[in-house]
Amino acid sequence: MVPVSLLLWMALEISGYLALARLGLHLDWPYAIALAIGTLLGVRASINAVTWMFGMAFASPAPRLGFASTARLMWDEYLAFLLTFLIVLPLERLWMPADRLPSGRPVVLLVHGYGCSRGVWWKLRRRFEAAGYAVASVSLVPPYTSMGKMVPLLNQRIEAVCAATGAKQLTLVAHSMGGLVCRSYLARHGSSRIAKLVTLATPHAGTEIARVGFGQNAREMEPDSLWLQDMAGETPKVPVVSLRNPYDNYAMPQDRQRLPGATDVELPAVGHIAMLYDSRVAEALLAACSKEGNQR
Repeated sequence: MVPVSLLLWMALEISGYLALARLGLHLDWPYAIALAIGTLLGVRASINAVTWMFGMAFASPAPRLGFASTARLMWDEYLAFLLTFLIVLPLERLWMPADRLPSGRPVVLLVHGYGCSRGVWWKLRRRFEAAGYAVASVSLVPPYTSMGKMVPLLNQRIEAVCAATGAKQLTLVAHSMGGLVCRSYLARHGSSRIAKLVTLATPHAGTEIARVGFGQNAREMEPDSLWLQDMAGETPKVPVVSLRNPYDNYAMPQDRQRLPGATDVELPAVGHIAMLYDSRVAEALLAACSKEGNQR
């Protein structure tokens, strides 16, 4: 659903830019195409700029980065945003074929974040498989519904993966909002199927940027929402490792990624989407999923 909607949206968006350039500005085709592409990229640059404005306005105390490091951080995040939402997700089937679930291996289930689909894990899935894991993924749809309504989909996928692999338990690895959905699953279904939860830049106590997001799940991720207040009283009954990004541009104030009782691991400076492609983050995830990562 997400890949199809993204393809349709891009087609409509580009058509609109071309129509404006041709009919409104009376540009020749080469200039009209250049204007359409430039506008497409510019709109996404503006979206990224908004995330960084929120990130800086509501930043948790962290050592300041120099100008060059900050510029590189923002540039890498912009490129990751373009790659993810213009190429990877719209063409998900090319990047993420069906999950391969051999038996006899430790199992991880990858749970994506807000507004995304399983396609965001295309690179990290390869890293986990190379490390000897059976790797499953799930798409939580529709993308802007309540997080509680996503839990049945997650439960169905967990049961299907356990049946396919013969595993009694698996490890949940969740990016951003996905970590909240996993916590809701644990509160509703218990821990019999889950060996560990590893969250990646999850706004456990909410994020300010949710105030400008779409959908019921955005409302639920606003700081002090009733949904988060209810979840705060549900202590996960499994080991939890929270990988926290002190310079995150979506989950802020960044200290709201902390979860009481969880092992807190601070990541290097990296963007919220760029972390899905970062080798340092991949190593941290693999370490968190190891048996040693169970230590609190």
